[in-house]
Amino acid sequence: MTAATEPVPSTVDTLVISAWSAVSPFGVGASAFTDGVRAGVSALAPSDGPFPTAALVPDFSAKEALGRKGTRTMDRVTALAVSTVGKLLEACGPELLEQPERVGVVLGTGSGSVQSIMDFTRDALTGEKPYHVDPALFPNTVMNRAAGQSAIWHKIKGPNTTIAGGALTGLLALSYASRLLRGGHCDRVLVGAAEEYSTQRAWLEWRGSEGSAAPLGEGGAVFLLEAESAATRAGRTVLARPVTTRFRGFFETGGAARALTDCVRSALAQARVDRDEVVFVSTDGAEEAAIVDALGRTPEWVRCAPLVGDTSAAAASFQLAAAVATGRSGHALVTGVERDGTVGCTVLELP
Repeated sequence: MTAATEPVPSTVDTLVISAWSAVSPFGVGASAFTDGVRAGVSALAPSDGPFPTAALVPDFSAKEALGRKGTRTMDRVTALAVSTVGKLLEACGPELLEQPERVGVVLGTGSGSVQSIMDFTRDALTGEKPYHVDPALFPNTVMNRAAGQSAIWHKIKGPNTTIAGGALTGLLALSYASRLLRGGHCDRVLVGAAEEYSTQRAWLEWRGSEGSAAPLGEGGAVFLLEAESAATRAGRTVLARPVTTRFRGFFETGGAARALTDCVRSALAQARVDRDEVVFVSTDGAEEAAIVDALGRTPEWVRCAPLVGDTSAAAASFQLAAAVATGRSGHALVTGVERDGTVGCTVLELP
């Protein structure tokens, strides 16, 4: 039996985030995102869509980011994901993929590419019989396109999973990736989320909220999650330790606040972290009074959405990135509320 296929123990030591990257409205790479968050300057700019402003990745296209080969039919969200994963792999070096079958990908998405789905459907309905559509565009209409293409493009052969959970997608993906590692299914996981901006997505959000939704943004953030001992052997610095992640549902109107208060208290109890030890909270801006109630005080806030817009499925991953980008030490909370009936939070230990 080769080293690549040797069974691994069912338990691993402390899981850590040891590297990360982002492609955001601040630019390409973790440094651009860090500088943008620390400066606190909004990346929103005038938009031609239903919203007066939006936050787009500047000058981004699949061809410019990844080259001409293999990108002719690649949609925007897939290109954002492939590019973000690529930047992380580039930063970590070739050692990371020495055993590609032991590296997993867990990538969050909204509905995949809304633009691709709507364009393909329109072509199917308006084209001449027998419904002339470009079959090369069909893969862009499935939810797991971005995750699958990220693995294919970068030759990653381990478990490949797509997670969709609205505003909580990034936290759900982190929880799933942790279970993959603890179950021995792989040795490290690239975990995060990506979301694209399109006129189609903008109109759906506008109509669904009757014009009250926040301006939209796009981009992707991906983290390397692995055992702390593996990070140490590879010479990577521990950036954060995800101590625990908790989720709760609510069913009644106005139930989000109570659910989030209970969720935060439960997570802190599970992590054995006193509420006074929480240095700051990276929040999506929803139900902040509930967090104050859970902590018994008003914490220091780190808010991403006012800077990069509502990035939907990528929101929680950007919040995680913002927490790491602060460079602070101690315990931090990352919280989120999905309007369809779920709340969640992650307790981070920042060295």
